[in-house]
Amino acid sequence: MMKFTKWIVASAAVALIPLAAVALEPFRHTITGDVLDIETAPKEGRDVEAVKKFLETGVNPFNEMKECLPRGEYIYLSSCSGCHGHVAEGKVGPGLNDNYWTYPKNKTDKGLFETIFGGGQGMMGPHNDLQLNELLLVMAWIRHVYTGPVETAKWLTPEQKKNFTPYKLPEGSDHGTIDQAKVAPDALCGPMAK
Repeated sequence: MMKFTKWIVASAAVALIPLAAVALEPFRHTITGDVLDIETAPKEGRDVEAVKKFLETGVNPFNEMKECLPRGEYIYLSSCSGCHGHVAEGKVGPGLNDNYWTYPKNKTDKGLFETIFGGGQGMMGPHNDLQLNELLLVMAWIRHVYTGPVETAKWLTPEQKKNFTPYKLPEGSDHGTIDQAKVAPDALCGPMAK
């Protein structure tokens, strides 16, 4: 009886540990499962508050942050659109704007980061050449152009889901320009690579 009582007390104590105290699992390569070395990314952009929060939680604070989306779009267009299309509709690489994910882990911000940073199969090489803030901005842009059902958008908060509308490319307007990207505040979005 004494062992059972100790077990109950120990179980109750563990149950009271806040979820925030549980460490985030290491970032792992999508294909091999090896732990990714985040230190291989450029040093610039690491001190951005959103990056620090992401590395602690695996949740991208840039998602639907309107002030930073133009910078994410610009980086996406210059780094990703050649393979994934201008609005992530897919070309040589898979589409990224619907609810089908080649790697199901990409439904989460942590999973999408792991795939972009570490690379996937085929021609999808690692993109650890991007500053961490830039990689998160690209992820936020990919999430922003989502056209699938809101129920499957695991990365959106309940409040964001209420206000969600599927992305539609604005007609006849310039978008994704360097001038629009430069307007995004460095203090919030982090620096742009030179």
